[in-house]
Amino acid sequence: MKLPRLRLHPLLCGLAVVLAAGNLSAQTLRWASAGDPQTMDPYSQNENLTNNINHQIYEFLVERDRQLGFVPGLAVEWSQPNPLVWRFKLRPNVKFHDGRPFTADDVVFSVLRAREKTSQIAAYASALGEPKKIDDLTVEFQLTQFNPIFFDHLNTVFIMSRGWSEEHKAQRPLDFTNKEESYTSFNANGTGPYMLALREPDVKTVLKRNPNYWGRIEGNVQEMIYTPIKSDATRVAALLSGEVDFVLDPPPRDLERLRQARGVRVVEGPENRVIFIGMDQARDQLLYSSLKGKNPFKDLRVRRALYHAIDIDTIRTKLMNGQSAPTGALVPSPKASFGDPDIERRLPYDPALAKKLMQEAGYADGFDVAMDCPNNRYVNDERICQTLASMWARIGVKVRVNALPKTTFFPKVEKLDTSLYLFGWGGSITDAETTFTPIYRNRADKGVGEYNRGNYTDDTLDALVAASSKESDPDKRRALIKQVFLRHNDQVRHIPLHRQYIPWAMRSGVQVVHKPDNWLELRWVTLK
Repeated sequence: MKLPRLRLHPLLCGLAVVLAAGNLSAQTLRWASAGDPQTMDPYSQNENLTNNINHQIYEFLVERDRQLGFVPGLAVEWSQPNPLVWRFKLRPNVKFHDGRPFTADDVVFSVLRAREKTSQIAAYASALGEPKKIDDLTVEFQLTQFNPIFFDHLNTVFIMSRGWSEEHKAQRPLDFTNKEESYTSFNANGTGPYMLALREPDVKTVLKRNPNYWGRIEGNVQEMIYTPIKSDATRVAALLSGEVDFVLDPPPRDLERLRQARGVRVVEGPENRVIFIGMDQARDQLLYSSLKGKNPFKDLRVRRALYHAIDIDTIRTKLMNGQSAPTGALVPSPKASFGDPDIERRLPYDPALAKKLMQEAGYADGFDVAMDCPNNRYVNDERICQTLASMWARIGVKVRVNALPKTTFFPKVEKLDTSLYLFGWGGSITDAETTFTPIYRNRADKGVGEYNRGNYTDDTLDALVAASSKESDPDKRRALIKQVFLRHNDQVRHIPLHRQYIPWAMRSGVQVVHKPDNWLELRWVTLK
């Protein structure tokens, strides 16, 4: 049922009752955004909101500070005896939420679990080498090749309890792509500052402060109630009325209204996230087109035509309300491309050239195709797809937008059940490696090429990425990275759009630490 603009969202009605009855408003953060965490299994889905919620519960060996620098987490110190060995001393007297002690066995188990086929961080976990227990509070990682961003990879593997996982038959990540459910779908057991109290998918997720947390919690949040509210208008109305305290993804068109609203404030900045288009470049016939025996996306001229047909400035000004930074580099942060204008440069908007390329490729009359698009994951995701469809229609490409909630969209494209799709990539890591290996490379085992959902094969590109992944000389590695970008861009393996900004909106009494990885840390939140 469609709700009036200012009416209370039904999912929030229960929250109002709880707050009134328990008088918890001073220490309960009511958080809303369009989507919902997909699973409580920490490796099953590598998706930002899912990772963010899970990070309140689970921890890494090395954590990130407010500036995204590395600081001790479950490891208190480390050394590198030689270029292929890292040794970590673990924090003593740490317990999981169920009271089990944290030891090196849990670290080894977690890394091996994260390397399983059903893990979406398998490429990162595999790059850590072989974990080995030295004693209960010492673990080593023995690498087969030099890893220039070892700590970035280490900061992707949440530490789980081996005993708890084995007890609940959760030794491997659940297969979310094929709709598998397990104990870890709805339950969690970490060492972090908050504990999972309630998980009702697409309704609400409740966390409670861990009374036995080993570290310091600088904020005063005792409880967090997360509620997904898909409708932009309803989500904004809930914030304005005070029914929620914090909105992770206010719509760009409402930002000025929120800035002027009494009792509300907006904090904002660029996110480490790039939005881009992927295309099936493997099949001889597209799955979702009336074309028979043809796949136009295998033709570089068609890929370039689609790129030239995009008026990125109109998307930035009219659709994103200035809340995006157009780029020609498929990488979340300009730090990864060294701010190099040759890498960042986009193909120019040129509809005439796009039509000429279509004609040269044999598609003067165009073709039709379906485009898969999430409708609750990225800023304006569905509207971006609709805008692109109207732009591509001008060169004869008739696009049917198939907008899906992310819980349906991600498994669909993970199975390569797509012809054309919109995707986003980002997080706390600014180095190019964690974009290159999962997205740019040919699909292989151990997570290599896992997110190459267009399933293209480019042996030249693959070899360049593989070389950059193990190069120890910084200057040589930088040169290799530039070659990777230039090869990828020349072949238009994907079409980059922009890096999105991340405005957060909240009640005026909510104090947060805004970071470019778009992760809200509850332990740093203060409610006044």
